[in-house]
This record gives sequence, C-alpha cells and structure tokens, in this order.
Amino acid sequence: MSLKAGAANSPGTHEASRRTFWGRLINWTPYRLLMGIVTASPRRQFLILAAFPVLWLLTQHLGPMLQMLRVSLTDAYPVAPGVEQHFTFDNYARFFGDRIFWQPFFRTLIFASVLTFCTLILTYPVAYFLACHVSRKNQMLMLLLLLIPFWVGEIVRTYAIMILLGNTGAVNLVLKWFGLIDRPIPFMYTSFSMGIGIVYLTALYMLLPLYSALEKLPKSYNEAAADLGAGAWTRFRRVTMPLTLEGVSSGCILVFLISTGFYATPVLLGGPSTTVFAETIAGFFHVAGDEWPTGAAFATIMFVTAMLLTGIFQRLMYAMRKGDTK
Repeated sequence: MSLKAGAANSPGTHEASRRTFWGRLINWTPYRLLMGIVTASPRRQFLILAAFPVLWLLTQHLGPMLQMLRVSLTDAYPVAPGVEQHFTFDNYARFFGDRIFWQPFFRTLIFASVLTFCTLILTYPVAYFLACHVSRKNQMLMLLLLLIPFWVGEIVRTYAIMILLGNTGAVNLVLKWFGLIDRPIPFMYTSFSMGIGIVYLTALYMLLPLYSALEKLPKSYNEAAADLGAGAWTRFRRVTMPLTLEGVSSGCILVFLISTGFYATPVLLGGPSTTVFAETIAGFFHVAGDEWPTGAAFATIMFVTAMLLTGIFQRLMYAMRKGDTK
C-alpha cells in the first residue's frame, strides 16, 4: 500500500472528517437511515428527483393556466361582496360574435408565423457557422458573446431598438451620412420596427436549438456527399437540412409561441395598424368592471389556437423527417 493510501486510511484522517459538519452529518444514524430509505430502489430515486420539477410545473405553470380557465367561465371576477358568481360561456361567445376582435387575433398569428420564418432564415447561417466553422475551443466564447445582450431585460432591449430606428437614431444617421436619404425614414411605429424588435428578442430561442442540432451533425456525412459529387446546395438540401429538422422544429415552436404572447414590444414599437391580440387581452384587465373573465377567455382562445397550430406544425415536421429517412 502506498504512503498516500495509508495516510488516507489512517485513524487521524477519519477522526478529522468526523469533526467537520458534513462528516458528522454522514455519520449521523438518522441521516444514514433516511438515505437508505431514499435510495432503496432506482424507482424511488427517480420519484424523489422528479418531485420538485413536477411540483414546480403544477404550481407555477399548470396551476395559473387552470385558474385562468376557471375565471374565463365565470360572469364576474373579482367577485364583489354579496354577489353570486355564475358559470357562463358568454365570454367565449363575445369573441366569436364580434368581428372587431378577429383582426388583431389573426394579425398576431400571421405576424408570429412570418417572424418565426424570418428568425429561422437569419439565425440558421449563424448557427451553421458557429457549429461547423468555429473550433470547439472557441465555440463557448462565441456563444457567450451572442448571449451577452440577452442578459438585459426585454424592455431595455426594446428601447435599444427604438434608439437605433428613431428619426435621429443610428440607422437614419448612417444612411444620411452616406447620402442615401435627405430626410429621416420613419421606421418607428410600423410593422417593420415591431418585426425587427421581435426577431431580435427571439433570436436566441432559435439559435440554441439550431446550434445543438448542427453541432451533433457528423462532418463525415457532408464529406462523403462531396466525394460523391454533390455540390454545396445539394449537400445542404439533402444532408444538412434533413438531419437538423429536429432543431428547426424546436426553434420554430419556441419562437412562435413566444411571439404570440409579446405585449411590451408591440406597445413600444408598434402603431395603431399593428395592434396584436395581447394588447386586446390586456385592455380587458386594465379597465374597471367585470372584464377580467373576458380577458381570460380571450387568452385561453389564443393559447389553445397556438398550441393546436404548433401541434400541426410538429406533425408535419415529423412526417418530413420520416419521409427523409425512407
């Protein structure tokens, strides 16, 4: 036995470990009995490890959604003292019976779909370059540089877009300096400014799934396709894209769902012609009276519609992946 091993197993070492807090805890009989019960079987270990995430999901995500659904089926909320609360579907009927709410609803879905596609087009080359053309030792550094803007809150980043696109912002100043314009271009409070803001805010949610999918792609596949005479576009269309559809699907779903729920960015960057459904929903919660159930019903309608659309999209992507593997 070596001197190091002998020192490690010496009575003095064990005695020193018992003097520390963790040493006393490990050697405490109730603690050892508890750990024996907890780790008695792999199933019990799994249940204990899964308990906190499941509890968090139920209380912080599913619970508020069920509460919103409950409120949407009532005729009044909050309930005034002495007033009886009744069950009703009138809040949902209000949406389907008044077409004035349809325009912001469908505008939100169209904006979210178009902006999701734009985000995919803009971030895919970045993810591809980062995963396939940057050395592994520098990839984490590059990712960190891309993540730095997202350490700042949504409102601050939205104001940064306003500063860039304003009449005296950087974009107009650069265009004027090059002599391309005489007067500032009114970028602000349009679909363009709102689109730029949402794409900027959601780019990270598209970039990371794409990078993860591209980073796992073996380089030998493209090398083999090149040896067989496939050009760059053919290799991308027949090899890279089909093998990264899972990342594309995950990124698109994340960006679409987030885009349907944006409120602050459309308010700050949009105008009267770009009102989205989140602003309509917020209007019911900002006014006095019994409008909260209507806002909850409209939020439920948007949530269910967005989930149905993402489910259909996911099925289509799954069918495409199955077709490519045949």
